[in-house]
Amino acid sequence: MFRSQNRGNSQPRWLFSFVVVVIFFLSILPLGRLAATGFSSLFNGGARELLSDPAVWQALYDTLTTSFLGMIAAVILGGGFALLLTLFDVRGKTALGFLFMLPTMIPPQVTALSWIGMTGPSSALLKAIGMAPPLGSPQPLYSIGGIALLYGVQNAPLVFLSLRAGLLALPRDGVEAARLSGASSWQVLKDIILPLSLPGFVAGAAIAFVSCVGNFGIPAILGIPASIYTLPTLIYSKFAAFGPNTFADVSLLSGLIAILSVIGLTVEERVLRGRDYRVIGLSGQVAMFRLGNWRPIGELVLWLAIFITLVMPLTALIASSLAPAYGVPLTPATATLDAYREVLFKQAITRTAFINSISLSLATALGLLVVTVLTGYYVVRSKSRLAPVLSALAEIPYALPGIVLAVALILVFAAPIPIIGISIYGTIWIILVAYFSSFFAVSLKPVVSAFRQLDPSLEEAARLSGAGFGRRLVDIVVPLVAPAAGASVILVFLIACNELTVSAILWSAGTQTLGVAIYNLDDSGSFNLAAALSVLVVIMVIAMMLALELMAKRLPKGVVPWRS
Repeated sequence: MFRSQNRGNSQPRWLFSFVVVVIFFLSILPLGRLAATGFSSLFNGGARELLSDPAVWQALYDTLTTSFLGMIAAVILGGGFALLLTLFDVRGKTALGFLFMLPTMIPPQVTALSWIGMTGPSSALLKAIGMAPPLGSPQPLYSIGGIALLYGVQNAPLVFLSLRAGLLALPRDGVEAARLSGASSWQVLKDIILPLSLPGFVAGAAIAFVSCVGNFGIPAILGIPASIYTLPTLIYSKFAAFGPNTFADVSLLSGLIAILSVIGLTVEERVLRGRDYRVIGLSGQVAMFRLGNWRPIGELVLWLAIFITLVMPLTALIASSLAPAYGVPLTPATATLDAYREVLFKQAITRTAFINSISLSLATALGLLVVTVLTGYYVVRSKSRLAPVLSALAEIPYALPGIVLAVALILVFAAPIPIIGISIYGTIWIILVAYFSSFFAVSLKPVVSAFRQLDPSLEEAARLSGAGFGRRLVDIVVPLVAPAAGASVILVFLIACNELTVSAILWSAGTQTLGVAIYNLDDSGSFNLAAALSVLVVIMVIAMMLALELMAKRLPKGVVPWRS
């Protein structure tokens, strides 16, 4: 099998078929099924009844409003951090970048719970320091503004990454030439750097908007109590009140979310494609400005932003987990670890959620690694014109909101699988398939980056010596891409373990994940238990990110998101 190869690129003939089959089942089939169901409902008149429902238009309005405002907040916060950390002589850049990335790695429902614990009359933290509003005061986060604010905090790191990548590619000698011509630092920033970095701003804004449109955790926890529904939470509510037209309705709603997402991604692609700045000189180096006497103030602003958006909410989350019940003031006398004992040792549901999430995440990370090593090898080494097309198709499920993918997989697996007659709908296996589809691109990117840095002459020498594809893969390719493969496993495990949107639609009794367990605990009124479970999840997130940080020096550029 391994000896059957294409002479042009030394790849076995079966490799192309393998990659096509994988991408067909993980991307083309579910999204094609969703599109077919949506068009069928559209042509059969189902859209007329759905679109006559005022709740749909209100959800669309709330989705657009919260997503746009959240995008603005993300651009302001993420753009400010990117400019200061990239262009100016700020100390502690690595630590600031690492901490700034944490909110986007923390599950959105945990972000929402931590901010609820920091605000409102029932905040254990505010009660402990005597700053809680009077009882009966409204919770300010249960609003359009509250949802948009947390969208901004959650997605600011996406803008940060997009803009920072562009800033790092700016020509340093162009800035120096402007300075030698007498331009001030402000003129250089205003007339050279900001215009050149505008595509990074727009691309980051588009990514943030798409992420806001598909977010489920934040509007579910902050919006549903206030009867504010976005399109993802409206789909969730329609599944909860299952009826004869549910599949048709959620297909159309998912299609609407997909259209909004595609519009955002198209804006990003066109902006990046239109970026045609010819820069000559030391590209890739940072154009550094000295803050001088303003440096302590700039650093204070950055650390204050970290304190407000990260430290205070997580402190409030810990305080809520230590309080005996929601709304009880936290004092040395009332502090207790009962919530942790409950979720770790007494609650069967949370133990099941831990087992399910860890098992699903490990199976996804390790299973995808095998698939992506072969796929990445084909994408990088193949000279076929189909290689970039297949690579783009692999990224579509990850680019679309998770709720769209979940609905697509329900449509594929609602009936028993043909030939074998087995149904995986309502089992943990459909969640595993969804994770494979959703995180395929996450696993593929580090591996592809590593393959692009490999010298093909090593493998070619082995081939000329008679080594088959399997031998070359085991003895040469896999050892050289091992660091990137390890980062791929950690990234997929980290993201999958904290996932909520996909599993919120696909879970059933006995298949709860950590994200679902946290949401259900909060929904049932057990806020302190939800907070305790959230603290444990945050600890796990930080441990995984620190592991990636320790591996960073051995990894290809761009694999660790918060590093240059």
